[in-house]
Amino acid sequence: MTEILLIASARPELAVLTDAVGTLTSLGATVRLAAGFDLGEHRDALARTGCASLHQLPRTFHGRSSVVRREALRLGAGEQLWLRSAGDKDLRSLARDAHVLVALDADAVYTVWRLARRHRGAHAVFGLAPAVRAVRADATPPSALTRVRHGLPSPSVLTGDLRRGMRRLPGTVVRAATVRRVLRTSAGARLWRSVAALPALPDRVRAPLAREAAEGMRWAGRGGGAALTLLGAARRTSDAELRATLLEESARADIAAGRPPLALTEAVGGWLSLADARLGANDRREAATALHQALPLVFHRALHIDQLTTPMAQDAAAYTRPLLESQTLRTVAGTARGRAAAAAPAPTDRPLRLLVMTHGNANFLRLVLSHYEDRPDVELRFVDTMQHPELRRLARAHWRVIADRLDAATWYRERLERLLRPHLKWADTVFFDWCEGPVAMLTTIDPGTTRVVVRLHSYEAYTQWPLLVDFSRVDELLFIADHVRDLCTSYVPQLSSATAPRMRVVHNATDLSSFDRPKSDDARFTLGLVGLGQIAKDPLWALDVLERVRAYDERYRLVLVGDVVDPEKSGASRQYRDALEQRLAPLVRAGAVERRGRTDDVASALVGIGVILSSSVREGCHVAVLEGAASGAVPVVRDWPFYAGKANGARTTYPEDWVVSDPEEAAGRILRVTSSADRWRAEGAAASKHALSTWDWSVVRKDFDDVLLHGGQPLPGADRS
Repeated sequence: MTEILLIASARPELAVLTDAVGTLTSLGATVRLAAGFDLGEHRDALARTGCASLHQLPRTFHGRSSVVRREALRLGAGEQLWLRSAGDKDLRSLARDAHVLVALDADAVYTVWRLARRHRGAHAVFGLAPAVRAVRADATPPSALTRVRHGLPSPSVLTGDLRRGMRRLPGTVVRAATVRRVLRTSAGARLWRSVAALPALPDRVRAPLAREAAEGMRWAGRGGGAALTLLGAARRTSDAELRATLLEESARADIAAGRPPLALTEAVGGWLSLADARLGANDRREAATALHQALPLVFHRALHIDQLTTPMAQDAAAYTRPLLESQTLRTVAGTARGRAAAAAPAPTDRPLRLLVMTHGNANFLRLVLSHYEDRPDVELRFVDTMQHPELRRLARAHWRVIADRLDAATWYRERLERLLRPHLKWADTVFFDWCEGPVAMLTTIDPGTTRVVVRLHSYEAYTQWPLLVDFSRVDELLFIADHVRDLCTSYVPQLSSATAPRMRVVHNATDLSSFDRPKSDDARFTLGLVGLGQIAKDPLWALDVLERVRAYDERYRLVLVGDVVDPEKSGASRQYRDALEQRLAPLVRAGAVERRGRTDDVASALVGIGVILSSSVREGCHVAVLEGAASGAVPVVRDWPFYAGKANGARTTYPEDWVVSDPEEAAGRILRVTSSADRWRAEGAAASKHALSTWDWSVVRKDFDDVLLHGGQPLPGADRS
């Protein structure tokens, strides 16, 4: 396995780092980060990027001699980082094991350069994109003998000293420092954008120049300028792959800053053209590489998940049309390999063997698992691929999934046969919750006679995964809601083909009966919003509603249950969080808003809430609304904008009178249903009755039994009304 060591003097942009680590991991690499900044406050967020380990480099010269400290005062930030870290035994150990050393910022370049001189077998690069290219170019780690031989430091290192090394400071650092000083001014930024786009520059000069200028602009707080610099340079670049790479870097610079990426269409088009050209030349591995660059851009979470709008909701077919016009993507998404034999019927002479699988998210499986554990006619096995190191790595090997679909020669299918075939031979039915990378992994191999059932929630519809799953090997595809099914079938070719699986809607497994508890009279004037950790929950809309009802009666207040939007997700998340905190501050001081934070006992929190809000721009089936309704709170559901006006959406998911179009209509509904205690209690009781009779586990479990135990056929004599 390839070992990557990232070195950063300042905290990297987390969205960019997460994407790059995911790409490197999918290529079979293990990524580790050595931080010159304070890891303490960022450790949890950085752990979520996928880095295998995080190491804190020394941050001060505490305990060093006065000579060293005086010398450090004369040095730049890059040299200081090396002077602090040179004696770090853990860093030296990480560097010895690394196949690629990566400087994430200009001040880390000098440290990487010094380490590379000691460990000559490792690639040394500046930036994440060059790191990905280095792994792809040299996918096979060097042999142990080569590592030992190249691990010996060069003679100049053995005889040189720190002062002489500093006098030989790499040109990259010097140039980057110069760029930084200039880019403090608008005129300097414009000058460097112009220089990077000069027509006479050769590609080998233009690309590093543009990247250094862009890095300096990001340092100077000019993220938009960084994106424009890379875009201008890309349009003057003659090499097709380098042009696509620079366009991608420009798009990601905009995304990291929370702006719509200007270069998105050009970047995706560039990679798709490369993929098709390589496929035409029968270079299938490189075609897979180019498509692997395009798909994460098209379905970047900052464009769809962390937004209040998305082109996918407006017209998914039009948005994905450039993809589907690519021969490479059509080959990947449209080729149905099918199965050698039909799925066998449920056994009649022994318990049915049910294999339930997920990938790190069993939130909706607790009741399902306990139900089938207690049934004598079922033998249950549960596998979380996240807990299996090798399956976890293969489930994230996105490039290998694409390469396999293109029939490029890789070891991927053979490895999956070894790991998954024993489970498939044991099981009569496999149920996989969440249609993500592990399902694409699972459908890479023929399931034999085992029935395969997959559940697709709302999130996956805005990712690349429905395009990479071979649905001809799925017997039944369960959707959380009709509007999610409509979205997926509008752009996934296999779901509208003759090989499409049977599709139906099955609600979440939720024990709503436990939420039915008495409410106090004071709850009538308390609005509740449960879950606000994503931009899609749009709690700002709920504040608009609150302000309108408080203009009529100041007894109304809003209780927020859950963590607020995580600013580390993306630039857009950070901007939304800032706007939300600014709006919340005076409302909290006035007592109009109460922030309770995350809780594991939502049922108790709902006891004091009389009106449950859904302010989201998109949902599959908003569980908080179901729980609130079951508790006797009156539901007020925004007509989710992603689906408003379509054949299916909030208005077909819930009773019509629950759904409102805007904050004015929401305030009007709240004032009407809470106009008296008797009306409020009657409306709440009606909502509770509907929720319990429609979405409670006692009702929904029959649908699970139909699908998982009886091959999708209703139970004899069952009431399906």
